[in-house]
Amino acid sequence: MTHSAHSPEAGPPTANAMRRALRRARDGVALDVAEAAVLLQARGEDLEDLAASAARVRDAGLAAAGRAGVITYSKSVFVPLTRLCRDKCHYCTFVTVPGKLRRAGHGMFMSPDEVLDIARRGAELGCKEALITLGDKPEDRWPEAREWLDAHGYDDTIAYVRAISIRILEETGLLPHLNPGVLSWTDFQRLKPVAPSMGMMLETTAERLWSEPGGPHHGSPDKEPAVRLRVLEDAGRSSVPFTSGLLIGIGETYEERAESLFALRRVARAYHGVQELIIQNFRAKPDTAMRGMPDAELDDLVATVAVARHVMGPSGCIQAPPNLVDGEYGRLIRAGIDDWGGVSPLTIDHVNPERPWPQIDALAERSAAEGFELRERLCVYPEFVRRGEPWLDPRLLPHVRALALESGLANPDAPVRGLPWQEPDEGYVASSGRTDLHRTIDTTGRTADRRDDFDEVYGDWEALREQAAPGMAPSRIDGDVRAALATAADDPTRLTDDEALALLHADGPALDALCRVADDVRASAVGDDVTYIVTRNINFTNVCYTGCRFCAFAQRRTDADAYTLSLSQVADRAAQAWDVGAVEVCMQGGIHPDLPGTAYFDIAKAVKERVPGMHVHAFSPMEVVNGATRTGLSIREWLLRAKESGLDSIPGTAAEILDDEVRWILTKGKLPAATWIEVVKTAHEVGLRSSSTMMYGHVDQPRHWLGHLRTLAEIQQETGGFTEFVTLPFIHTNAPVYLAGIARPGPTTRDNRAVTAMARLLLHPHIPHIQTSWVKLGTEGAAEMLRSGANDLGGTLMEETISRMAGSGYGSYRSVRDLVAIAEAAGRPAKPRTTLYGEVPQERVRAAAASDGHLPELLPVLEG
Repeated sequence: MTHSAHSPEAGPPTANAMRRALRRARDGVALDVAEAAVLLQARGEDLEDLAASAARVRDAGLAAAGRAGVITYSKSVFVPLTRLCRDKCHYCTFVTVPGKLRRAGHGMFMSPDEVLDIARRGAELGCKEALITLGDKPEDRWPEAREWLDAHGYDDTIAYVRAISIRILEETGLLPHLNPGVLSWTDFQRLKPVAPSMGMMLETTAERLWSEPGGPHHGSPDKEPAVRLRVLEDAGRSSVPFTSGLLIGIGETYEERAESLFALRRVARAYHGVQELIIQNFRAKPDTAMRGMPDAELDDLVATVAVARHVMGPSGCIQAPPNLVDGEYGRLIRAGIDDWGGVSPLTIDHVNPERPWPQIDALAERSAAEGFELRERLCVYPEFVRRGEPWLDPRLLPHVRALALESGLANPDAPVRGLPWQEPDEGYVASSGRTDLHRTIDTTGRTADRRDDFDEVYGDWEALREQAAPGMAPSRIDGDVRAALATAADDPTRLTDDEALALLHADGPALDALCRVADDVRASAVGDDVTYIVTRNINFTNVCYTGCRFCAFAQRRTDADAYTLSLSQVADRAAQAWDVGAVEVCMQGGIHPDLPGTAYFDIAKAVKERVPGMHVHAFSPMEVVNGATRTGLSIREWLLRAKESGLDSIPGTAAEILDDEVRWILTKGKLPAATWIEVVKTAHEVGLRSSSTMMYGHVDQPRHWLGHLRTLAEIQQETGGFTEFVTLPFIHTNAPVYLAGIARPGPTTRDNRAVTAMARLLLHPHIPHIQTSWVKLGTEGAAEMLRSGANDLGGTLMEETISRMAGSGYGSYRSVRDLVAIAEAAGRPAKPRTTLYGEVPQERVRAAAASDGHLPELLPVLEG
């Protein structure tokens, strides 16, 4: 192994350091990075000692998993979908250029016929995995790649990967394992429904190998370690079984290699989604910039495998490619591997074409010689096959189960044949579960305070606790509050970030003064009227597997409180609301895995067909992304289809805090801040206005509130599409992140007043309407916010389950008289409004007055 001249190795470890590290490994004590770096240098008897302890760890894990003495492999075909890439790795022979492809008679991408021919022949030989490998985003570098995609009707390479994966599933029965390089969170949502597993090698976290000229990754934007770690985390957030690993011997130091292993362990621990680590040794190839670099030594590979086993623990799966070790299979088995990776009886290893796969029979013999039975697995590991949802999309489950044994391993006798990929009828699901929850949540309540899968579905609580610690107690900032108040009173648009932060921390008389200033700005901007809307919430399902850690609403299909409304039930509830004066229905639901992406269109149509005059305010940005990825439409196309179906505006929920530092603690799998912004801007561009929101008081700090409000103001200045800003205090009682001891118990009264007042000031004059939430604050709390800069009370709701499931004690509805009373408590008149803050037709006003804006107590819940 060689090392960069810019980062010399610290020298070989002392004998004492090696003895101590080996003893800790033998005793099963958790290693640190320094000890791992020492053990990576073990050789001779020390290496045998290290390997023996690693093998014991591996054996304990296999016994616990129910496959003692088993080593696995996947029978696969290798599909090099395109060999074009925007990166320039100095050791790679897989990647080529358009001219060479043309001269060899190849297209820029493999055609569907070429791909399917390989997959069909693989199926005939009993292969079950289609390993789809390609270069990163070739269309960003090569016009020829963009021309090919355009000519064949694909927006980008990911669209072609998705399309060809569906055809492989339907026409051959093979399971796609996707290696398309760096993926965004949205890319994962696009590809998760078509592939049981995906992968991308981390390779190394040594940034200098990417940033410094002459480094193996220099000039390759997708090899930046931070970018690749973000991909691993997004895979975990998206519940995608993911393969990663290291490429050793490319110039990294032992310390850097150890740090890379610990980075992989951190991601695996946080999300439980890393299904295997590949430890791959560098082999120099001719015609590359690194052709003169020596190959990584076998001892280096064995030591790294053994250290990886100790770092990842007994539940980790460690793989070493058998075609790169010159037949030294026994040493790798003895060092702690439990998998040989993909082995193909049909195709070559296109990344290492000079290294043929071993024959499967020979691999079985060599494994047996070490006391192991070679068993076939699928591209997705047995643990994830058994877990099912949310790790496997419902559309993939029939394909996976057709090839799997009950253990999750591959059924070697299963026929490999295509199955339909889409739901049989693409229709809306039938009504099911506790559909009266909207009424009984206020009487019977919820069945339990948490889901049965509390310990697994949200990721690793201990890792999250460490990540969240800085936000548990907001730090105080000593600023010149007096000067900041003067600026706010004179012209709030001139508030600097330092002044705004000082005011967000205000308390006592300073807070009272801040609220008076905000209330004065409110009076000059929108007058004294306190507006409200006669509306009904319709949460059409609470089945959801996204894993939001603040949400007590989401349930699994089998949970006692789970429900899904039929289309007729949704329409019935809209009609009931219209009869008592509503001008709007607000409809949101969980990300139900069985709902097709077109279900949202069906819901909007059902309401409009039953009640043509009703404003349909529906579908959060998370639901928009879910609909778009499930239908294969772009966000813009999906929103236009939804608008055609009757959607009038969207709620700006799912924002939480628009800072990923906080978002990834609050939620495992929800959309990133940038995607939320993209959805909202696109909605505004196509004529769909939205509200804007902020949920605060959990693991956040005032600096996050400031950044969030600044972001909303910038969007509004660009699009003008926000109707209002809604403050959403965190309801902690049943929130998983609170039950796990991570979040604070919601915001204080001080926090609520400061956030409301500063929202008024920081969003002025761009977003004129500031809404407070009686659901979360109650009557007195809402009245106090009306004195602190708010001018809107939201809606009558008629039903409300999300906050009530979280533990809010303020009921599920308010009558018109109730809302008027809250305004009067603040010394102000009340006035009804529409969703877009227009005048309410007199006919609607009269209907609301006759019913007081709420459903008769004995009105039945109509069943569909």
